[in-house]
Amino acid sequence: MSNQLNTQRVRAAWPPSNISRIQLLGLFQNDFNLSDSRSESAQLLALFKTAIILSQRYNITVDEHPLGWHMAQTCGNVIDSLKKTCLVVSSSNIVGIVGPRLSREAHMIAAFAETIGIPVVSYTATDPDLSSRSAYPSFYRTIPSDTSAALSIVHLFMKFNWTSCVIIYQNDAYGYSGMRVISESFTRNNFKVREMIKFDIATRTIQGDLKNYLLNSGTRIIVLWAVPMFTLNILQYALDQDVLGPRFLWILSSSPSLDSFSKESSRKLVGMLTIEPITGNVFNTSINASLLHVAYEIWQQYEPESFPGSNNVDQYALFAFDATWLLIQSLERLCTTNNRKTSRSCISLVNSSSCFDRYLINATSFFDQINSMAFVGVTGPIEYRVNGTDRSKGIYYFAQNAQVLSAGVGFIPVLKYSEENLWETYKEPLTIVWPNNSCVLPSDRATLSGITLNIGIFMSAPFAIREYLLDELESNKTKFIGYVPDLIEHLREKMNFIPNITSIPVNISYSESILALEKGDYDILVGDITVTAKRREIVSFSASIFDNSLSVIIRKPLSADVDLFSYMRPFADELWIAILAATIYASILIYLLERGENAALRNRSIVSAGAMTIWYSIGTIMGYGVDFHATTASGRLLTIALYMLSLVLVATYTANLASNLTKARPQHIINGIDDLKKGKISFHRVGIIKETAMEQYYVREISRGSRNFYPATARQHILNSLLDGTIDATILDSGVADYITHHVYCNLTVVGETFDETVFGIAMSKNWLYGQELDINILALRELGHLDMLRKKWFQTSKCDNQSETLSSMRIESMAGLFLIFGIITAVALLPFIWSKRSTIKNYFYMLTTRRYAEPQRNNLPTKYSNPSS
Repeated sequence: MSNQLNTQRVRAAWPPSNISRIQLLGLFQNDFNLSDSRSESAQLLALFKTAIILSQRYNITVDEHPLGWHMAQTCGNVIDSLKKTCLVVSSSNIVGIVGPRLSREAHMIAAFAETIGIPVVSYTATDPDLSSRSAYPSFYRTIPSDTSAALSIVHLFMKFNWTSCVIIYQNDAYGYSGMRVISESFTRNNFKVREMIKFDIATRTIQGDLKNYLLNSGTRIIVLWAVPMFTLNILQYALDQDVLGPRFLWILSSSPSLDSFSKESSRKLVGMLTIEPITGNVFNTSINASLLHVAYEIWQQYEPESFPGSNNVDQYALFAFDATWLLIQSLERLCTTNNRKTSRSCISLVNSSSCFDRYLINATSFFDQINSMAFVGVTGPIEYRVNGTDRSKGIYYFAQNAQVLSAGVGFIPVLKYSEENLWETYKEPLTIVWPNNSCVLPSDRATLSGITLNIGIFMSAPFAIREYLLDELESNKTKFIGYVPDLIEHLREKMNFIPNITSIPVNISYSESILALEKGDYDILVGDITVTAKRREIVSFSASIFDNSLSVIIRKPLSADVDLFSYMRPFADELWIAILAATIYASILIYLLERGENAALRNRSIVSAGAMTIWYSIGTIMGYGVDFHATTASGRLLTIALYMLSLVLVATYTANLASNLTKARPQHIINGIDDLKKGKISFHRVGIIKETAMEQYYVREISRGSRNFYPATARQHILNSLLDGTIDATILDSGVADYITHHVYCNLTVVGETFDETVFGIAMSKNWLYGQELDINILALRELGHLDMLRKKWFQTSKCDNQSETLSSMRIESMAGLFLIFGIITAVALLPFIWSKRSTIKNYFYMLTTRRYAEPQRNNLPTKYSNPSS
C-alpha cells in the first residue's frame, strides 16, 4: 500500500505485521533517514514494533488473536495525515493509534478517532489545547504537555534570577501553543516576554528583521520553540545575523545535532541550553526496568544494527513504547473484564468501506479502561486524570548545555527537573558553560559590555575641556578632560563599553542636540544638561550625575570713595561735642575733689594736676583706666558715673562703627535673584543663553512669559557681554558660575543664594535598552563617593583671591583718617619730650657746627706735622 512504509528498504528482519486481524496503527513522520538505522525515527519505529512483539510473547490476545501493527508516514500536512489514516482504517481492524508526531496532526487525528470510537496515544504532541478531555475524549499522550514545559522554564529563570526573554516560535499548533503557555506562565510570575518572533515553516524564514528585534529587545535570553529541523534553520539564520553567543543566550526546546555547522560557527553555539522531557530513570524513580530489558533484547534480536546501546536510546522512542504499551495493557484488561462478564467478543467493529462509517461498538468501555489505567512504564508511572488527557505522574525534564567536545560542539546534560524537586544538578560537579566559553552566569538584561557607544559631550568648562597635545610625531592630538570625561571613564571601567566621544559644535544649542539624539545621531549626550519636563517629552534621562541650581553673576563693583574720618561717623558731631564737654567737666570735678587728698595730685602745679585729671577722665571713659585712683568718696562716686558713661558710649560706638564700615564697602548693584524679579536692573540688561534651562526659568519666574532679556547664543558670548558692560547680570548654572568666578574671571562674582534646584542627567533615547544598567552604575558611583570626588576635583578649587575674606575685612582706605589722627597725636606727644631736652639738642647741634669748622684748619698744618711715613 502506498501509505505504508516501504519495509523492503529496512535492513531488519522483523516478523510479518499481518499475522493478526486486530492491529494498532503507528503514525510516524517521514523525515527519518532509513540509511541511518540509529536515527531517532528508526528508534521510534523499533520500539513501537518491539512493544507489539512483546505482547505476543506475553500471550496478550484480543478475542484470542495476537496483536499486529500497521505503520504510515505523515509529512506534517494534516489533510494528508488524515487521508493516510483513513486508508489504513478502512482496510484493517485498527483498534488504536500510536501517534501522530506533530500537534497540528494530532488535532485532526484525535477528532477523527473520536468519530470512529478508537483511542489515540501520542508520544510527542505537546499542544496544551489537547489536554481537555471534553474537547478530545479519545486522545491521550505519554509525553508531558507544553504547560509543564513552560513551568519548568519559569523555574529555570527563577533559579538563575532571569526575568525576561524573547520567544521565537514556528507558526503551527506546536509553536503557537508553546509561545502562548510560556507567555502566560511568565505573566503569572511577573516575568516579561519582550518580543515574540514568528518563524514561517512554509518559507522557512523569520518574519521581520531578527537582528533588529533582538538588539532592541532589552533582554539577552532567547527561548526558541521549534522542532529540530526548524531549529537548525533558525540557528543558521541567527549565525548569519551574529545574534548568538556571546551576546545572547539561547534556550531551545529540542537538541538537534550540531554537526552541520562549521567549526568556526559552532563556537558561537557554545553555551546554549535545551529543555526536553526525559524519563524517570534519571531521577532513580520507579520504571519498569525488567520490561525495558526484555524490549531491548527483542530490539537487538530483530534489528541489532539500529540499537544504539541502552544509555543512548532516544527519550521520544521510550515515550512511543509506553504509548503502545498503554493501548496493549488497556486491551488486555478490556478483554479480561468482558470475558468474566459475558462470552461476547471484547472488540466489536462495525465494518464499512468508508473509514468514517467504521465504529468500535464498545468504545466507551475501552476508554474507561484507559482512564483507569495505572502502571509503571519504561518512562515512569503512567496514570491519567478523569478530566484530562495528560499523564498525572512521571513528568520530568532535563537541560542540556552546548559545550566543546572532542568531536566538536555537542550537548551535555547539566540539570534535571521534577515537579517535586524542581531544578537540580544532573551530575556533580555542575559544569555549565555559558556563551563565549564563560563560567560567569549571564544576565538577562541587555548590557553595554563590548558595545561601542557614540557619546556627544558639550564643551562647557569644567564639565568638558579640549586639550591639545603633541604626540611623538609632533602633531596635534586632541584630548578631553574635565568632569564629564572622568565620569565617562568611571562608567567605562564598570560597564566595559567602548566610548566614541564627539564634541558637540558650539553653534548647536542644547535643544538642537536633544533632537539630534532622538534622530539617532548619538547614543547618549553627557554634560551640563538640565533635566526638564519639556526635554523628557522627547528623550529619557539617567539618574542625576550632578546636583545643580542656578546663580546670578555680576561684575564686581569698583572700590568706594576714601573717607579719612569714617571712623568718626558712628557719633554725630553734637555727640562728640557733648562727650568732650563731659570729659572737661569731669576733669574739673576730679581736680576739685581730689586735689587736697590725693597724693598723685597734691604736690603738682595747677597745669600738671589739670592735665592729670583730664587724662583720668579720658582713660576712664574709654575704659582703659589710668595710673592713679580716686581716694575720696565723692571722687569714687564720680568715677562710677564715668564708668557708666564709658559702658554705654563704647558699646554704642563699636556697634555703629561696625555697621558704618560695612556700609562703606563696595556695593553690588543687586544682591540676588529677588532684585532681578523686582526689576532693579533693566530686563534688557540681563543676559540669558537662548534655548536653555536658564531661559525657561527666566520666562517662567521673572518676565512672566516675555522674552525681554538680552539674548546670547553661547556662554562665552554672555560672559563677554557682561565683561564689556553690555549687560549687568546673567544667570548660569551654579557649578559653572562658581568655576568661572574662581578660575577664569576674577572680576566677576556670584551674588545671593542659589535657586531653582535641578539635576543634570545623561540624555538617551526613549526606552533605551541600557538605561537601567546605566542608572545602576551611576548610583553605584554616587554611593562609592566618586561623584563627590569629581566635584571636589573640578569645582572646589580656586585661582582667584578668596572672596569670602575680601567681603569680611576692611581695606586700609576705610581707616586712613584714624591713622592720620594717630600720627598727629604722636607728633604732638613728642613736643614735650623735645622741649625737656632742648639744652641737649642745642649742645649737639653746636658740636656738629664746631667740628665742621675745625676740619679745614687741620688740613692746612705744616709738613712737619704730617705723617712720617709719607
